[in-house]
Amino acid sequence: MTVVLRAVEEAKPGERWGRTFRAMWPAYRRWFLREGDAARPSYGASKKMLARYMPELVPIYDELVELAGGGDAVARCLSLYRPTPYVHGCSQAVWLKGGPRLLRNYDYAPGLWEALLLRTEWIQPVVAMSDCGWGALDGVNAAGVSVSLAFGGQRVTGDGFGIPLVLRYLLETCSTTEEAAAVLTRVPSHMAYNITVLDAKGAFVTAYVGPDRNTTLSRRRVATNHQPRAVWSQYLHAVASIDRFNILDTHVDAPAETAERFRRRFLEPPTYQVFRPGGWGTLYTAVYDPVARSAEYCWPGGMWTQSLADFRESTVAIDYTAHPT
Repeated sequence: MTVVLRAVEEAKPGERWGRTFRAMWPAYRRWFLREGDAARPSYGASKKMLARYMPELVPIYDELVELAGGGDAVARCLSLYRPTPYVHGCSQAVWLKGGPRLLRNYDYAPGLWEALLLRTEWIQPVVAMSDCGWGALDGVNAAGVSVSLAFGGQRVTGDGFGIPLVLRYLLETCSTTEEAAAVLTRVPSHMAYNITVLDAKGAFVTAYVGPDRNTTLSRRRVATNHQPRAVWSQYLHAVASIDRFNILDTHVDAPAETAERFRRRFLEPPTYQVFRPGGWGTLYTAVYDPVARSAEYCWPGGMWTQSLADFRESTVAIDYTAHPT
C-alpha cells in the first residue's frame, strides 16, 4: 500500500523513457497477452490503424518501440489498438467560478499504477500522468487544454484504441476544447469512457465514448462511471458512481460553494474511495489550471504543485493506509 510517485522530465523520446518502459515490460507483457496472443491484433493492423486515426503520433511511436527494445509484442502493445480490457474508477468535474479548473480523482489499484508524471515536448509541451507506457490518464498542454478520463461503466469492448493513447493524442495535437471534441468523435475507443476537456478560455465538454455507439458530447460538468444509456448496475453500486455524481453535481455550481470547498469534496468519501487491503481506491486528486498550465496533485498527507513553466523532478512515497485529513 506504499507507492513511489516520480516526476520526470525528458523533452524527446530518450533513454530515460526506454529504461522505465523496459522495467515495466514484463508486467505489461503479461497484461497484453492475458487473453492469448491471438486475441490481440497483428503489428501490421495495429500500425495501420494508428496511422489512419492518429498519424501525428506515428513517428513518436516508432521511436518509442525502438527505445523499448523492439519486437512484435512490444510494438503491438504500444499501439494500444484493441488492447486487453481494463476498468478504472474515477470522478471528474469542471469548476468555472474564479477561473477554470478541471478536478479529478483517479481510482485504481496501487500496484497497477505507473506512478509517473511526465513532462515532454514530443509535439508540444505536455505534463501528463502516464499510463500504458506513453498514454495519459490526465494532463495539460502548452495550449491550455486539460483532459481527464473516467471509465464509462459498461463491459462492452470492440474496435478502437485504449483511451490513454487517445488522451495523449488530444494533449499532443489540440489547442482548444472544440478541436478535442472533434477528435473524440472521430477516433474510436475500445471501451466505454467519459472524457472531460477544459481549455484556457473556459470552454468544456464531457464526451461519452464507446465502441458500440457514436460519441455523445455533453455540457455536463461532472462525470463519474456511468453514461446516459445502458449501465453495469453491479459495478456502479460497488464504486458508488451515482452517489459520487450526485454530490459533485449538486455543488459544482451551488451559489455558496467555494473553489476550496469543492476541491475538498474530492478528498472526502464517497468521492474519495478509501482503500481496501489488496484492492483499489483513490490514488490521487488532481486540480488542473489550464490558464496557468499547472496542476496540484494531492494524496494522503501530501501535495505536489507542478507546471509546464516550473516542472520539478522529484519522488515521493505515498502511504495509502493513511487517509486525507
